[in-house]
Formats: sequence, structure tokens, C-alpha cells
Amino acid sequence: MEIGVAYNSKEVDVVVVGAGHAGCEAALAAARLGFKTVVLTINLDSVAYMACNPSIGGTAKGHLVREIDALGGEMGKAIDSCFIQSRMLNASKGPAVHSLRAQADKKKYHTYMKSVLENHPNIILKQAEVISILKEDKKIIGVQVRTGAVYKAKAVIMATGTYLGGKIFIGEVNYSAGPNDFMPSKFLTESLNKEGIETRRFKTGTPARVHMDSIDFNKMDIQHGDEPIVPFSFLNENLTKEQTPCYLAYTNKKTHQVIMDNIDRSPLFSGVIESVGPRYCPSIEDKVVRFKDKERHQLFIEPESLDTKEYYLQGMSSSLPAEVQLKMLKTIEGFENIEIMREAYAIEYDCIDSTNLKPNLEYREIEGLFFAGQINGSSGYEEAGAQGLMAGINASLKIMDKEEFILDRSEAYIGVLIDDLVWKGTNEPYRMMTSRAEYRLMLRQDNADLRLTEKGKKIGLVDHNRYNIYCDKKQKIEDVIKILKNSKITPSKENNAWLESIDSTPLKKAISYYELFKRPEMNFEMVEDMIKIPFEISNQVKEQVLITSKYEGYIDKQNKQIKAFKKLEKRKLPRDINYTTIEGLRLEARQKLQKMKPETLGQASRISGVSPSDINVLLVYLEKQKREAKV
Repeated sequence: MEIGVAYNSKEVDVVVVGAGHAGCEAALAAARLGFKTVVLTINLDSVAYMACNPSIGGTAKGHLVREIDALGGEMGKAIDSCFIQSRMLNASKGPAVHSLRAQADKKKYHTYMKSVLENHPNIILKQAEVISILKEDKKIIGVQVRTGAVYKAKAVIMATGTYLGGKIFIGEVNYSAGPNDFMPSKFLTESLNKEGIETRRFKTGTPARVHMDSIDFNKMDIQHGDEPIVPFSFLNENLTKEQTPCYLAYTNKKTHQVIMDNIDRSPLFSGVIESVGPRYCPSIEDKVVRFKDKERHQLFIEPESLDTKEYYLQGMSSSLPAEVQLKMLKTIEGFENIEIMREAYAIEYDCIDSTNLKPNLEYREIEGLFFAGQINGSSGYEEAGAQGLMAGINASLKIMDKEEFILDRSEAYIGVLIDDLVWKGTNEPYRMMTSRAEYRLMLRQDNADLRLTEKGKKIGLVDHNRYNIYCDKKQKIEDVIKILKNSKITPSKENNAWLESIDSTPLKKAISYYELFKRPEMNFEMVEDMIKIPFEISNQVKEQVLITSKYEGYIDKQNKQIKAFKKLEKRKLPRDINYTTIEGLRLEARQKLQKMKPETLGQASRISGVSPSDINVLLVYLEKQKREAKV
């Protein structure tokens, strides 16, 4: 007998299905807002498990982590506690694309997050496989697990990651499994389909793990962490830690030849895998086939943990047969004697069409059922954590019968992420990138607390300590800017000689230090003694003051763009519109609008299949309705 006899177990407020990065943030949000929450995971050893790259952050992803932290989430604090190397990506570019990335101690990160969940008085963490959702009419009432236990709840959050119908591929070998050979979720997809929730198949993958002692690091380029270390959490001003180096290696023509000689044995190319994989994280087979002109591809050799000799080969994801993987790796300089500890694999899994969700991540047709993370078609720990936090918040607000919490595209990368998933949808695993954010100069990672801490406080996730730190920082930024604007530097002989010595243009008239900071070469350390600020200021305050001064014109311009965006977002669409009867709308637009029922004209404009001409038709329709209402 595969499934136990049903019996009533606990009655809670919230059930979270899955304890990956989405599940952890969802559970903590609900629990911290006062709701009894049960977290059900197939294996307790998989809590916050890093099945792929053992790192947090990266381009645009670092923004998401900072936003999670500013709202009162856990990911930023967790990685600050568990990192083994930290680097700021894109540091040579403008502040809009600066992205913090930290290599994590994979084992420590799991232990940290599991401990946080276990020790929260409102969380019950339990190993169990959920096999079905339970609903009455169109409202969720709980879930049932494989042993038969039924957990009644007011809200359920699905955060199943890549476990749902998971299937692993290594060359010609394939079998049912979740990531890292954890047990997959075997029955839940059928239950979702039975309740009218359609699923589809996506694919992702991970590189091999190799033994440290079989690597010749002397043949590779060493990559050190940054000093000083920049924390992810706004609660941490300074972090000190001895950082572990990573290394760079490269494929070559021999590597590529081995791949091409065996390309027909890759399930990605033999037709065995038909699901859609992530375009922005291709396998090494993909890269070699698609970029035939490239003589080499870069890989990062990164430690998995300080308590293991396993190393991760970032950039070498593959689903080639095991013996081909070994042959391929041995062609790389420094890998001549390589020993594989875990083979690379591809994994297929079930996910939903995210356009069936409301902006609060609640399923449109089942009240109280929320979805977060890779089950929504996204990829990445950070994207999952952000969705989990928002699902946990909105499930709690729904129970309290309060207004949903939605971040729009001008407020946060989290807003861009969810807006894209809900209104545009995705045909491949969605990855956050800075290019997706229209207002990225305003949505920098450095000002996430200034944008979102007040919102987190209003919700109830930001405690007094965090809020006081934020208020002190905000006040000091304002005070320092005021001092700089009121302090003048004159065109004296001494001052101009100093300016020329640092390759800066001499002054012809007195200007404020705030104006002086607009010069690209200027930084705080150059003039700190000259200004004599009467209180101590942190590096975070200095950073905000400099950016505000240097980019003031661009920031003003973007604020005007946001104002125009907000105007379209505020233009409400009546919920009872029958789009099928509106003349002038194209057939696809009618069908999409009728299905998704956008709340604003801005949301309607971002639905895939709704063109600018369709929006003009809607504008005309709204004006006509407005005139008729006055008659």
C-alpha cells in the first residue's frame, strides 16, 4: 500500500509544502506575523538545500536578497553568517548594476536555516510527502500527506521546487528523483491536475562535484574575495572573516571535441528530454554547439563547504554520460587527474503556468492556495526566496482579511519578478536580470532598505531594532547632504593645486561640496577632513550621499518616468468588464484579458498578446463608459 488511510492530524493557520528557499521564507513570514505554520518537506536534510551553485546573490539576484532583507526576510542574514567568499560583481560599472555575490558554505547554510525554522515557536517542521491538496467549493482547506495525515489550514503555500515529478538524466540513464537524488514528489501533480491546475515540464541541471585533492590549482587562476567585505543584511555594518579562494579554469578544443563526439548521447540533443531549460544557464553541450567560434569557455572552481573536499564546477552543467563527463573534464588544464564525486545531471520537473496566479501569488480559481518559487516557472534561490516571502506575507494578510501586499515595478526587483511571472508569463525557467527592470537606477541594491523598510514595518515583519537602524541611517543621509550643500569650497590657490594633483578641474568660483561630489573622480575620503562632519557616519551613509549627488540628474529623470508609469498603473479597470464584447480588441487580446482580468491598465499593457493598439481601444472604451455614466 503506497498511501496511508486518511486521518485528521493538526489544524494550523498555514501549511507550507516544501522547505527550499521559497518554503523557508514563506514559513518564517507567516510565523513571524503570528500564524501557526506547518512546513512539510520530503526530507529534513533538504531544508534550504543548495542543489546547484552553493552561492547567494549575483547579477540582479543580489538586489533580490537585499530586498528580502529590507522587508524582514532571512536570506541576507543567513548568507552573512555562512559565506566563505564575498565579491561585488560589476563594480567597475554604475551603481544600478552593482551586484553582491557570496560563495556559501552549503552545509552551514542548511544547518543555519533549519535551526531558524526549528526554533520558531510558531513553526512545526515535519518530514512528510504531501500527496494532495484539499478544498471545498473553490477554497483550500488543507493537505494530505502520504502516511494519511490531514493538515487542515486557512491557507496553503506550494513551494515544491524541482521535486514535483522530478526525473534525473545522465546520458542514457534516467530515473525518478528529486535534486541530488532526494526522493521526488510522486503523487501531488495528479492532485493538482485533478483540481484543474494545469502543469508543464521544465528542465534545469547542475555540474559535477569533484574531489579537491585531484585538482592542480597551480595551473589555474586564483580568485580572491573582496576586502572590505560588504554584507548582504542591512543589520550588519562590518563583517570580518578569512575568505577561501576560488579558481578559474578553461575548456579547450580537446574538451569541445569530446563533447561533439558524444553529442548524440546527451539527452538534451537525442530528444529524450523535450522540456524547456534555462536559456541563461546553458549546459556545456549547449555552449559548445551554439558558440562554435569560441575556442574556450570559462569555469569557476568553487568549494561547496569548509567541511568537505567537494568542489563545484560553475559553468560546466551537463547531462552527458558519466564516462564522457570524466573524459571531458580530464582534457582541462589542472584536471588531468580529476576524480568526480557526484556526476552532473539534468532534471525535469513539473511547474504551473504562472499567469494563472494573482499578483499576490494566490491561484486565481482556488481561494487561499498560493504558489512560490520554481513551481511558478522561475529559477534560482533568490527568485524563490523573494516569492516565498511575498506568498507568506499575502497568505497571512488574507487570513487577517487585510489588503494584499503588492510591490510594483517601480518599487522593487521583487515587483518586477512577480509582475513578469503573473502578467507576461514565461516559456522557460525565469531568471532575474538587471535589464528586466525599467527603473533600475532607482532599484539599486544599496538603497533597498530606504525603499522597503517602511513597508516591512507596516506589515509587521520589521522589528524595532531594524527600524531604528534604518531611521538613524536615513536621518544621517539627510543631515550629511544638508551639511554638504551648506559647505563651500573656494577657488583658492591651495584648493586648486589640490584639485589639479588628483586630476580634477580647478575651480573658477566657490561651489558646495555637494556639487563637488558630482565629479566622477571625487569620493568621500578625499574631502572628509575638509568638511568636518560632527558625527560618525557609516560606509552605507557615505555611499548613499555620493550616489545621490553624482546621479541626481538621472534620478530626477527616472522619477518623472515613474510618475508617468504610476499614472497608468492607477487607471483601474472594472472587474466586471466583458472583454469578449469590446469591439476593436484583437481576438488574442480578448481571450487573454478575459482570462486574467487585470486590475489596472498598466497590468493589461504587460500581458503577452495585448498590443499597444489594444490598450488604446481600452482607453477609448473607458472614456466612453465614463461619459455614459455621467448622462
